[in-house]
Parts: sequence; structure tokens; C-alpha cells
Amino acid sequence: MRLTPKLLVFLFISLFQLSSFGQKTIFNDESSKDPEIGVVEHLDEYLPDGIYITGIDSQRVLLSDLIDKPTILNFVYYRCPGICSPLMEGLAEVMDRSDLKPNEDYQVLTISFDPTETLDLAQRKKTNYLNLVNKKESIAKGWHFYISDSASIAKATNAVGFKYKRVGNDFTHAASVMVISPDGKITRYLNGIYFLPFEFKMAVIEANKGQSGPTINKILQFCYSYDPEGQTYVLNVTKVAGSIILFFALFIFLYLVFKPKRKKV
Repeated sequence: MRLTPKLLVFLFISLFQLSSFGQKTIFNDESSKDPEIGVVEHLDEYLPDGIYITGIDSQRVLLSDLIDKPTILNFVYYRCPGICSPLMEGLAEVMDRSDLKPNEDYQVLTISFDPTETLDLAQRKKTNYLNLVNKKESIAKGWHFYISDSASIAKATNAVGFKYKRVGNDFTHAASVMVISPDGKITRYLNGIYFLPFEFKMAVIEANKGQSGPTINKILQFCYSYDPEGQTYVLNVTKVAGSIILFFALFIFLYLVFKPKRKKV
């Protein structure tokens, strides 16, 4: 069968529709402006006042009073059986590998969004993750663990666009950290459970200047989708395969349309 330009156009449109259909039926529609579970980026917005958190030292403080340098906000719940642990392991790893100095160049504030959790649990979690790093002393000074009350938790998570849902005694949520400038502006989101040292460093440097930037790992988000039931990120085979097929179909179409015609002898 001869591949004419009209036939290729038909194939191209059909493949596009098939790829789009697969994206919508197999995974949650990520185009929603206000998903029930996930992250809605609020770049260039400022954290509101009145968010209280309590540290391991039992001191209840305002979140805004703690942010005096580039700050990584990390919302988890300490009992989480799913992605919270690999997320914080990823944070521990990138902090250990980075040439930036915790507590001097930046700080990390991990806050439980479960108001029933205790400081004792927060302390145990901090000890566990410090055991994974080599720069234990410096990271201990720059990585702080907190609990909070339900009103402050709601105010903080709404401000950064962190959407989660209680399911029984646990929660369904995505994995993401937010980078905050010294004056409280949201400048970057780092999504997923693995962080590139270069991206981490650039996010901190730009936050120190008050510069917001796009989420570099949008490509990774395109290839991977969050599965709320399994509480993990899975390869979106339909989306990736469909994109590859579309690319080659478009390439063949353009080649056949614009290739020079052979002169008849």
C-alpha cells in the first residue's frame, strides 16, 4: 500500500487521538486546575502569616519567623507507609551530595500534615534519616522536623497547593517539595522522590535571589504518573509510546510531503 500524504495525515490524527485517549483513561487527568490529590503550583505567591508549627524542642513558632534563608518545605506524615520514606531518603541523599551547606546556604523544614502525630515520632524520624547521611552534623543543624495543628496545616498546604486526602487512618498524596525565598515567596517546586544535585543547587541559589523558575522535571512528570492507590510513581507507557509513534509518524509525513520529486528520464 502506498503511503500518500492524505493517508499519513489520517494516520497522524488517529494516532494522536489514540494517545490522548490512553492518557485520560489509564491515569488521572493532570490538566485539572484544582485536583483532589496532587500539587497545584503557586509560583511567585507568598506564604501567609499565622502558620504555627511546633519543633522537637517543643517550641511553638510562626513559620514566617523561621524563614530567613532559602528554605525547602517538605510536607509528609511520619507514619506514612508509602512515598514519604523514599521522598525523605531522596532529600537526605541530595543534601549529602550537594556542596551547599545546610543551615548556612539553606534549610529544610519537614512538617507533618497529620495533626495527630507527636514530637516523639518526629524526633525518631529525624534520627532515622540522619543515619543515612555522611554529613550528619551539618545536616542535623539544617534539617528540622515539625508537627502542627489542623488549622495551620490547612493554611500552609493550601498556600503551596499541596492537595491530599485522608483514606482511613492514612492519607493519599503526591511527592513534592517547595522552595521558598528568604522573604517567603514560593520560587520553585521539586516533584518526585529523586532530586538532581544540580537542580537542587540552582533552586536554592535562585530562591536566595528571589527568582522563581519553572519545574525542570516536567519531562519526568510527563513520563511518570502518580498512582494514588499504590502510592508510587509509575511509568506512563501509553503516553511515552504514543509520543514516540507520533514523532516518527510526523517525521515520515514531512519527509514524503517535502522530499524532492525525481525527474523523469
